[in-house]
Amino acid sequence: MLRVACIQMCSGDDVDANLVRAGAWLKQAADQGVELALLPENFAFMSSNDSARRAIAEPEAGSGILDYLSRRAREYGIAVVGGSVPLTHPDSGKIHNGCPAFSYRGDLLGVYDKIHLFDVDLENESYRESDTIVAGDTPLSVQVQQWNVGLSICYDIRFPELYRYYADADCHVLTIPAAFTVPTGMAHWETLLRARAIENQVYVLAAGQWGEHPGGRKTWGHSMMIDPWGDVMVKQEEGEGVIVADLDMAFLRRIREALPALTHRRKMK
Repeated sequence: MLRVACIQMCSGDDVDANLVRAGAWLKQAADQGVELALLPENFAFMSSNDSARRAIAEPEAGSGILDYLSRRAREYGIAVVGGSVPLTHPDSGKIHNGCPAFSYRGDLLGVYDKIHLFDVDLENESYRESDTIVAGDTPLSVQVQQWNVGLSICYDIRFPELYRYYADADCHVLTIPAAFTVPTGMAHWETLLRARAIENQVYVLAAGQWGEHPGGRKTWGHSMMIDPWGDVMVKQEEGEGVIVADLDMAFLRRIREALPALTHRRKMK
């Protein structure tokens, strides 16, 4: 068994204030016996001001945000997947949107760089993440106790090949920190999450931003955890908070043995 938590936040543009709130939610999760906690995308800074975001970005080796997460993980004895953090790119003047993972000792297990960037034109909203962010190109999984955890961020959820890669790597859990827009969240968020859980026979942990942020952007929230059968175990639709669930490796193995779809795949000619 692995006790896990998803933390839903309404982050603003004050990094210090966001870190204090994130730390309080992590402590609340640890007090409930949680062993792995997931923060949402952009948990430390959420704003439509791209210049301000670039200004607070730091190199991975000197990131105060990463140091803060490491200290909280060590202090509370809890593994932390840190949503996403702006990290400087040495050559382009842009940033990485990096998802760091820490052990319960505070050791940095790795940083996943968001591969798929959100460049879209919705009815009343447009986004161009590629204007300020350099896309990653490498999946990353980490081990928490005996569980293999595949890392991803937000818009990645629309690209099933990433999660099939993680299934082939024998991942048991997928983490998806997000800041989904309201229209796309309302239409697709839960459907996509459940699909990724069902087709890969894994647990899915999805921690979202919720509410209105500086610059007027509104996010969907609806953080949830989904089991390998595709059932929603627990959900928080609105507001900030922590949701907790217990993951059962024996249940996951029973699903894979009873319906061995992962072994039935055939190559297309």
